[in-house]
Amino acid sequence: MDNRSDIRDFLASRRARITPEQAGLLPGGGRRRVPGLRREEVAVLAGVSTDWYIRLEKGHIAGVSEDVLEAVARALQLDEAERTYLFDLARAASKPNRTPQRRAKAPIQPRVQWMLDSMTGSAAFVADGRLDILATNTLGWALHSPMFDSPRRPANFARFQFLDPRAHDYYQDWENAANITVALLRAEAGRRPHDAPLRELVGELSTVSEEFRTRWAAHNVRIHHNGAKQFHHPVVGTVDLNYCTLDLPAEDRSDLRLTIYTAEPGSASEDGLKLLASWAATNVDAATLAADRS
Repeated sequence: MDNRSDIRDFLASRRARITPEQAGLLPGGGRRRVPGLRREEVAVLAGVSTDWYIRLEKGHIAGVSEDVLEAVARALQLDEAERTYLFDLARAASKPNRTPQRRAKAPIQPRVQWMLDSMTGSAAFVADGRLDILATNTLGWALHSPMFDSPRRPANFARFQFLDPRAHDYYQDWENAANITVALLRAEAGRRPHDAPLRELVGELSTVSEEFRTRWAAHNVRIHHNGAKQFHHPVVGTVDLNYCTLDLPAEDRSDLRLTIYTAEPGSASEDGLKLLASWAATNVDAATLAADRS
Protein backbone atom coordinates (compact mmCIF):
# COMPACT_ATOMS: atom_id res chain seq x y z
CA MET A 1 0.00 0.00 0.00
CA ASP A 2 1.37 3.43 -0.95
CA ASN A 3 1.15 5.67 2.11
CA ARG A 4 2.78 8.77 0.64
CA SER A 5 -0.43 10.78 0.90
CA ASP A 6 -0.67 9.98 4.63
CA ILE A 7 2.94 11.05 5.13
CA ARG A 8 2.44 14.26 3.14
CA ASP A 9 -0.76 15.27 4.89
CA PHE A 10 0.53 14.40 8.35
CA LEU A 11 3.78 16.35 8.05
CA ALA A 12 2.06 19.32 6.40
CA SER A 13 -0.60 19.46 9.13
CA ARG A 14 2.01 19.35 11.91
CA ARG A 15 4.06 22.06 10.20
CA ALA A 16 1.02 24.31 9.80
CA ARG A 17 0.26 24.40 13.52
CA ILE A 18 3.66 25.78 14.63
CA THR A 19 4.42 29.48 14.40
CA PRO A 20 7.99 30.77 13.96
CA GLU A 21 7.81 32.19 17.47
CA GLN A 22 6.85 28.80 18.90
CA ALA A 23 9.78 27.25 17.06
CA GLY A 24 12.20 29.83 18.43
CA LEU A 25 12.72 31.58 15.11
CA LEU A 26 12.89 35.32 14.66
CA PRO A 27 9.82 36.81 12.94
CA GLY A 28 10.28 38.39 9.58
CA GLY A 29 10.72 37.37 6.00
CA GLY A 30 7.80 39.32 4.61
CA ARG A 31 4.19 38.29 4.32
CA ARG A 32 3.62 34.59 5.05
CA ARG A 33 1.40 32.53 2.78
CA VAL A 34 1.18 29.60 5.19
CA PRO A 35 -0.27 29.59 8.73
CA GLY A 36 2.72 27.84 10.26
CA LEU A 37 6.32 27.12 9.45
CA ARG A 38 7.68 27.14 5.92
CA ARG A 39 9.34 23.99 4.63
CA GLU A 40 12.74 25.67 4.60
CA GLU A 41 12.30 26.63 8.26
CA VAL A 42 11.57 23.03 9.23
CA ALA A 43 14.65 21.99 7.25
CA VAL A 44 16.83 24.44 9.21
CA LEU A 45 15.40 23.27 12.53
CA ALA A 46 15.96 19.62 11.58
CA GLY A 47 19.46 20.22 10.20
CA VAL A 48 18.72 18.95 6.69
CA SER A 49 18.61 20.60 3.28
CA THR A 50 15.43 22.25 2.07
CA ASP A 51 15.31 20.02 -1.00
CA TRP A 52 15.64 16.96 1.18
CA TYR A 53 12.81 18.02 3.50
CA ILE A 54 10.55 18.89 0.56
CA ARG A 55 11.14 15.41 -0.80
CA LEU A 56 10.33 13.94 2.61
CA GLU A 57 7.09 15.90 2.87
CA LYS A 58 6.09 14.57 -0.54
CA GLY A 59 6.07 11.12 1.04
CA HIS A 60 9.51 9.80 0.13
CA ILE A 61 10.30 8.50 3.59
CA ALA A 62 11.43 4.92 2.91
CA GLY A 63 15.00 4.34 4.04
CA VAL A 64 15.27 7.55 6.05
CA SER A 65 17.45 7.02 9.12
CA GLU A 66 16.06 7.08 12.64
CA ASP A 67 18.33 10.02 13.51
CA VAL A 68 16.82 12.12 10.73
CA LEU A 69 13.27 11.14 11.72
CA GLU A 70 14.07 12.10 15.30
CA ALA A 71 15.36 15.49 14.11
CA VAL A 72 12.17 16.09 12.09
CA ALA A 73 10.04 15.02 15.06
CA ARG A 74 11.83 17.55 17.28
CA ALA A 75 11.53 20.31 14.68
CA LEU A 76 7.79 19.71 14.38
CA GLN A 77 7.43 19.38 18.17
CA LEU A 78 5.69 16.01 17.85
CA ASP A 79 4.36 14.41 21.01
CA GLU A 80 4.91 10.75 21.84
CA ALA A 81 1.93 9.50 19.86
CA GLU A 82 2.79 11.62 16.81
CA ARG A 83 6.44 10.55 16.89
CA THR A 84 5.40 6.90 17.05
CA TYR A 85 3.03 7.45 14.15
CA LEU A 86 5.80 9.03 12.04
CA PHE A 87 8.08 6.05 12.64
CA ASP A 88 5.22 3.66 11.84
CA LEU A 89 4.64 5.47 8.55
CA ALA A 90 8.33 5.15 7.73
CA ARG A 91 8.31 1.41 8.42
CA ALA A 92 5.22 0.93 6.28
CA ALA A 93 6.79 2.90 3.43
CA SER A 94 9.69 0.45 3.38
CA LYS A 95 7.23 -2.36 2.54
CA PRO A 96 4.79 -0.70 0.13
CA ASN A 97 3.65 -3.71 -1.88
CA ARG A 98 2.19 -5.93 0.79
CA THR A 99 -1.27 -7.30 0.10
CA PRO A 100 -3.93 -6.15 2.59
CA GLN A 101 -4.19 -8.71 5.37
CA ARG A 102 -7.37 -10.01 6.93
CA ARG A 103 -6.41 -11.01 10.44
CA ALA A 104 -8.55 -13.47 12.31
CA LYS A 105 -10.19 -12.15 15.45
CA ALA A 106 -7.66 -12.42 18.26
CA PRO A 107 -8.57 -15.32 20.57
CA ILE A 108 -9.35 -14.30 24.11
CA GLN A 109 -7.81 -16.69 26.58
CA PRO A 110 -10.10 -18.03 29.33
CA ARG A 111 -7.85 -16.48 31.98
CA VAL A 112 -8.57 -13.05 30.50
CA GLN A 113 -12.31 -13.58 30.88
CA TRP A 114 -11.75 -14.84 34.44
CA MET A 115 -9.86 -11.64 35.22
CA LEU A 116 -12.65 -9.50 33.76
CA ASP A 117 -15.33 -11.39 35.67
CA SER A 118 -13.43 -10.88 38.95
CA MET A 119 -13.85 -7.08 38.61
CA THR A 120 -17.36 -6.89 39.99
CA GLY A 121 -17.23 -3.23 40.99
CA SER A 122 -15.72 -1.91 37.75
CA ALA A 123 -16.80 -1.91 34.13
CA ALA A 124 -14.05 -3.62 32.15
CA PHE A 125 -13.54 -4.78 28.58
CA VAL A 126 -10.85 -5.83 26.12
CA ALA A 127 -10.70 -4.22 22.68
CA ASP A 128 -8.35 -4.47 19.71
CA GLY A 129 -6.78 -1.68 17.69
CA ARG A 130 -9.87 -1.39 15.48
CA LEU A 131 -11.88 -0.67 18.66
CA ASP A 132 -13.83 -3.92 18.42
CA ILE A 133 -14.95 -5.14 21.87
CA LEU A 134 -13.65 -8.72 22.14
CA ALA A 135 -14.43 -9.48 25.79
CA THR A 136 -16.21 -7.77 28.66
CA ASN A 137 -17.42 -8.35 32.18
CA THR A 138 -21.09 -8.06 33.06
CA LEU A 139 -20.83 -4.45 34.24
CA GLY A 140 -18.83 -3.54 31.13
CA TRP A 141 -21.62 -4.99 29.01
CA ALA A 142 -24.24 -3.12 31.02
CA LEU A 143 -22.42 0.21 30.73
CA HIS A 144 -22.17 -0.19 26.96
CA SER A 145 -25.56 -1.87 26.49
CA PRO A 146 -26.72 0.76 23.92
CA MET A 147 -23.80 -0.30 21.75
CA PHE A 148 -24.75 -3.96 22.05
CA ASP A 149 -28.31 -3.23 20.88
CA SER A 150 -27.05 -3.52 17.32
CA PRO A 151 -26.89 -7.14 16.10
CA ARG A 152 -23.57 -6.52 14.35
CA ARG A 153 -20.65 -8.27 16.05
CA PRO A 154 -18.18 -7.52 17.30
CA ALA A 155 -19.53 -4.30 18.76
CA ASN A 156 -17.35 -1.40 17.64
CA PHE A 157 -16.92 1.98 19.33
CA ALA A 158 -16.37 3.94 16.11
CA ARG A 159 -19.45 2.53 14.38
CA PHE A 160 -21.58 3.31 17.41
CA GLN A 161 -20.26 6.84 17.85
CA PHE A 162 -20.59 7.87 14.21
CA LEU A 163 -23.48 5.78 12.91
CA ASP A 164 -25.89 5.55 15.86
CA PRO A 165 -27.74 8.81 16.67
CA ARG A 166 -28.10 7.74 20.30
CA ALA A 167 -24.35 8.14 20.79
CA HIS A 168 -24.69 11.93 20.98
CA ASP A 169 -26.87 11.56 24.07
CA TYR A 170 -24.95 8.62 25.52
CA TYR A 171 -21.62 10.47 25.49
CA GLN A 172 -22.10 13.74 27.37
CA ASP A 173 -18.99 15.16 25.64
CA TRP A 174 -19.51 13.51 22.28
CA GLU A 175 -17.04 15.81 20.49
CA ASN A 176 -14.13 14.81 22.70
CA ALA A 177 -15.07 11.13 22.66
CA ALA A 178 -15.27 11.20 18.85
CA ASN A 179 -11.91 12.96 18.58
CA ILE A 180 -10.25 10.32 20.76
CA THR A 181 -11.81 7.46 18.81
CA VAL A 182 -10.61 8.76 15.44
CA ALA A 183 -7.15 9.54 16.82
CA LEU A 184 -6.86 5.97 18.11
CA LEU A 185 -7.90 4.57 14.74
CA ARG A 186 -5.44 6.85 12.94
CA ALA A 187 -2.62 5.58 15.17
CA GLU A 188 -3.66 1.99 14.49
CA ALA A 189 -3.62 2.68 10.74
CA GLY A 190 -0.01 3.80 11.10
CA ARG A 191 0.89 0.61 12.96
CA ARG A 192 -1.06 -1.73 10.67
CA PRO A 193 -1.53 -0.08 7.26
CA HIS A 194 -2.21 -3.45 5.61
CA ASP A 195 -5.06 -4.45 7.94
CA ALA A 196 -7.95 -5.02 5.54
CA PRO A 197 -10.80 -4.87 8.13
CA LEU A 198 -9.40 -1.59 9.46
CA ARG A 199 -9.29 -0.11 5.96
CA GLU A 200 -12.86 -1.28 5.38
CA LEU A 201 -14.00 0.30 8.65
CA VAL A 202 -12.37 3.62 7.80
CA GLY A 203 -13.83 3.49 4.30
CA GLU A 204 -17.31 2.75 5.61
CA LEU A 205 -17.24 5.55 8.16
CA SER A 206 -15.67 8.03 5.73
CA THR A 207 -18.41 7.34 3.20
CA VAL A 208 -21.32 7.63 5.61
CA SER A 209 -20.20 10.18 8.22
CA GLU A 210 -18.94 13.66 7.43
CA GLU A 211 -18.07 14.07 11.12
CA PHE A 212 -15.73 11.08 10.89
CA ARG A 213 -14.35 12.16 7.53
CA THR A 214 -13.42 15.61 8.83
CA ARG A 215 -11.66 14.21 11.87
CA TRP A 216 -9.83 11.57 9.86
CA ALA A 217 -8.46 14.26 7.55
CA ALA A 218 -6.98 16.13 10.56
CA HIS A 219 -4.39 13.33 11.03
CA ASN A 220 -4.49 13.58 14.82
CA VAL A 221 -3.18 10.50 16.59
CA ARG A 222 -3.38 9.13 20.10
CA ILE A 223 -2.02 6.08 21.88
CA HIS A 224 -2.77 4.65 25.32
CA HIS A 225 -5.14 6.93 27.13
CA ASN A 226 -6.41 7.50 30.63
CA GLY A 227 -8.82 10.08 31.85
CA ALA A 228 -12.43 10.76 32.78
CA LYS A 229 -15.63 10.39 30.84
CA GLN A 230 -19.28 11.15 31.49
CA PHE A 231 -22.04 8.86 30.24
CA HIS A 232 -25.78 9.37 30.13
CA HIS A 233 -27.03 5.80 30.43
CA PRO A 234 -30.67 5.10 29.52
CA VAL A 235 -31.15 3.02 32.69
CA VAL A 236 -29.30 4.89 35.45
CA GLY A 237 -28.83 8.38 34.05
CA THR A 238 -25.56 10.31 34.23
CA VAL A 239 -22.42 8.69 35.64
CA ASP A 240 -18.93 10.21 35.84
CA LEU A 241 -16.21 7.58 35.52
CA ASN A 242 -12.44 7.45 35.47
CA TYR A 243 -10.79 5.06 33.05
CA CYS A 244 -7.39 3.47 32.57
CA THR A 245 -6.25 1.60 29.46
CA LEU A 246 -3.45 -0.97 29.63
CA ASP A 247 -1.68 -3.14 27.08
CA LEU A 248 -2.76 -6.74 27.33
CA PRO A 249 -0.09 -9.23 26.19
CA ALA A 250 -1.39 -11.72 23.64
CA GLU A 251 0.26 -14.88 22.39
CA ASP A 252 -0.30 -13.92 18.74
CA ARG A 253 1.12 -10.40 19.29
CA SER A 254 -2.25 -8.77 18.70
CA ASP A 255 -2.61 -5.24 20.00
CA LEU A 256 -5.17 -5.89 22.71
CA ARG A 257 -5.99 -3.36 25.39
CA LEU A 258 -7.77 -3.69 28.71
CA THR A 259 -9.87 -0.70 29.75
CA ILE A 260 -11.28 -0.35 33.25
CA TYR A 261 -13.91 2.21 34.28
CA THR A 262 -14.27 3.05 37.97
CA ALA A 263 -16.27 5.56 39.97
CA GLU A 264 -15.12 7.67 42.89
CA PRO A 265 -15.89 5.81 46.13
CA GLY A 266 -18.92 7.19 47.90
CA SER A 267 -20.06 9.20 44.89
CA ALA A 268 -23.41 9.24 43.15
CA SER A 269 -21.70 7.65 40.16
CA GLU A 270 -20.62 4.70 42.30
CA ASP A 271 -24.26 4.28 43.31
CA GLY A 272 -25.13 4.45 39.61
CA LEU A 273 -22.69 1.64 38.79
CA LYS A 274 -24.13 -0.50 41.60
CA LEU A 275 -27.64 0.13 40.27
CA LEU A 276 -26.45 -0.75 36.77
CA ALA A 277 -24.95 -4.01 38.07
CA SER A 278 -28.27 -4.89 39.74
CA TRP A 279 -30.12 -4.08 36.52
CA ALA A 280 -27.79 -6.34 34.53
CA ALA A 281 -28.14 -9.17 37.05
CA THR A 282 -31.92 -9.13 36.82
CA ASN A 283 -32.51 -8.20 33.18
CA VAL A 284 -29.75 -9.93 31.21
CA ASP A 285 -29.68 -13.69 30.92
CA ALA A 286 -26.49 -15.72 30.58
CA ALA A 287 -27.22 -16.63 26.96
CA THR A 288 -27.45 -13.00 25.89
CA LEU A 289 -24.22 -12.07 27.65
CA ALA A 290 -22.40 -15.09 26.22
CA ALA A 291 -23.54 -14.23 22.70
CA ASP A 292 -22.39 -10.64 23.03
CA ARG A 293 -18.99 -11.74 24.33
CA SER A 294 -18.38 -13.97 21.33
